Amino acid sequence: MECDVDQLAEKVREAGRLLGDPEHASETEKLIEDFRICFVKTHAAEGLLEARAWIRMFKSAMERAVRLLGAQGVLLPRELRSFINDPQRHLVKKLFNYAYEYARGKMSYEEFKKTAEAAIRTSIRSNMRSIYEGWVFLTIAALVAEKAKARLVFPEHSFILLERSGRQRGGRIPPNIVVRVEGRGYVSLFLEAPRPIGWGDSRDLTRIWKLYVALRPDIIVYRGVVLNILRPQQDPPILRPDLIIECKELSDWFVRSREVRGPLAAPMTAEEWRSRWLRGLWTGLSDILGFKTPEEAYKEVRKRRGVRLTEPQIVKLYVKLYQPTRGAILVSREKVPREIKRDLEESMIRVIDGVGFNSEKLRPVAEEVLSLAGYRGEEEEVIRIPAGLAERLSAYMRRVGASSFAEAIKRLLDTVERLEAEEERG
Repeated sequence: MECDVDQLAEKVREAGRLLGDPEHASETEKLIEDFRICFVKTHAAEGLLEARAWIRMFKSAMERAVRLLGAQGVLLPRELRSFINDPQRHLVKKLFNYAYEYARGKMSYEEFKKTAEAAIRTSIRSNMRSIYEGWVFLTIAALVAEKAKARLVFPEHSFILLERSGRQRGGRIPPNIVVRVEGRGYVSLFLEAPRPIGWGDSRDLTRIWKLYVALRPDIIVYRGVVLNILRPQQDPPILRPDLIIECKELSDWFVRSREVRGPLAAPMTAEEWRSRWLRGLWTGLSDILGFKTPEEAYKEVRKRRGVRLTEPQIVKLYVKLYQPTRGAILVSREKVPREIKRDLEESMIRVIDGVGFNSEKLRPVAEEVLSLAGYRGEEEEVIRIPAGLAERLSAYMRRVGASSFAEAIKRLLDTVERLEAEEERG
């Protein structure tokens, strides 16, 4: 049944004076609830229609990733979980305080409409962004598993983690997932890292870390098992990524810009200015903004108290700042203009556009991630072999005096490689 939001607004204002009356409390609360529901239906109908379509795609990606990776399920951030479970109800809850302030006469109807519409718009945009980013993450993981029999090995509870808050306590930033690719090794994936962390008693990196948090790629990929990307004793204090993946869900993302204030506009000490990472940041900014030196860029940003960067410039800055060994891949839901695409590709950023929710379009990205599967020299691999072969290996180990199966296998491989080299020589 259709509702008249303006008529309900008048009734809410009239009933507002009864909010403190116990006899009318239930009736008044029901009226305010109906008003909030009607407002969302009236002002967010189109957004909700699109959101529900995206949610269906996202749920399908979750089911596929869980099945192919052998996971128990997917853990979502509380905000996103609420939106996915019931997007309309989620938006209605966002209007709770505003509706009661309006009912009590603390804001006019025009003020309420302006504030409520902004809250709805922000919530839809934020959650749609999380949905698309999560869909890309899950789809890539599922395609890797489908192609190479990959299995989830981290976290130990076997849930794919899309949530981020609270996981970086104690000065550690763990991955969202680590996948074991049969016969190739491991690959670690981080979602929206680096993140804010608790430093405890240490304040050495508190200021510099704000810069990292302000410049945070969507997905970072590492070869091997990487359980913590933080390297506080190094400059820069983060492990160099192998690949960055950036996700763009909006059709006009390339004309949008962001004001990067706060940490970039703060004055730097002489010690901070000597930091190799910070010098790299300002060198990258000077290149992107067209300044001749990092010092010029720094002075201009300080004067402006921040800097406005377009989305393509921000992605370029990620590459200059983090210097991923394989560069970056940008996944765009919509088509990207040729000149924007060419400009990004000149900066080691490969563009996969017009993806929509077509998982096949992400196969090249999954192939790139799969090619990173390997070892970092820290992992130990469990290899299952038939009992008869294990007995032969044990006998060889005793015969050559090896202290372990690993040493025996190494000796065998060294011998084989030496014989192959001798055969090639003549």
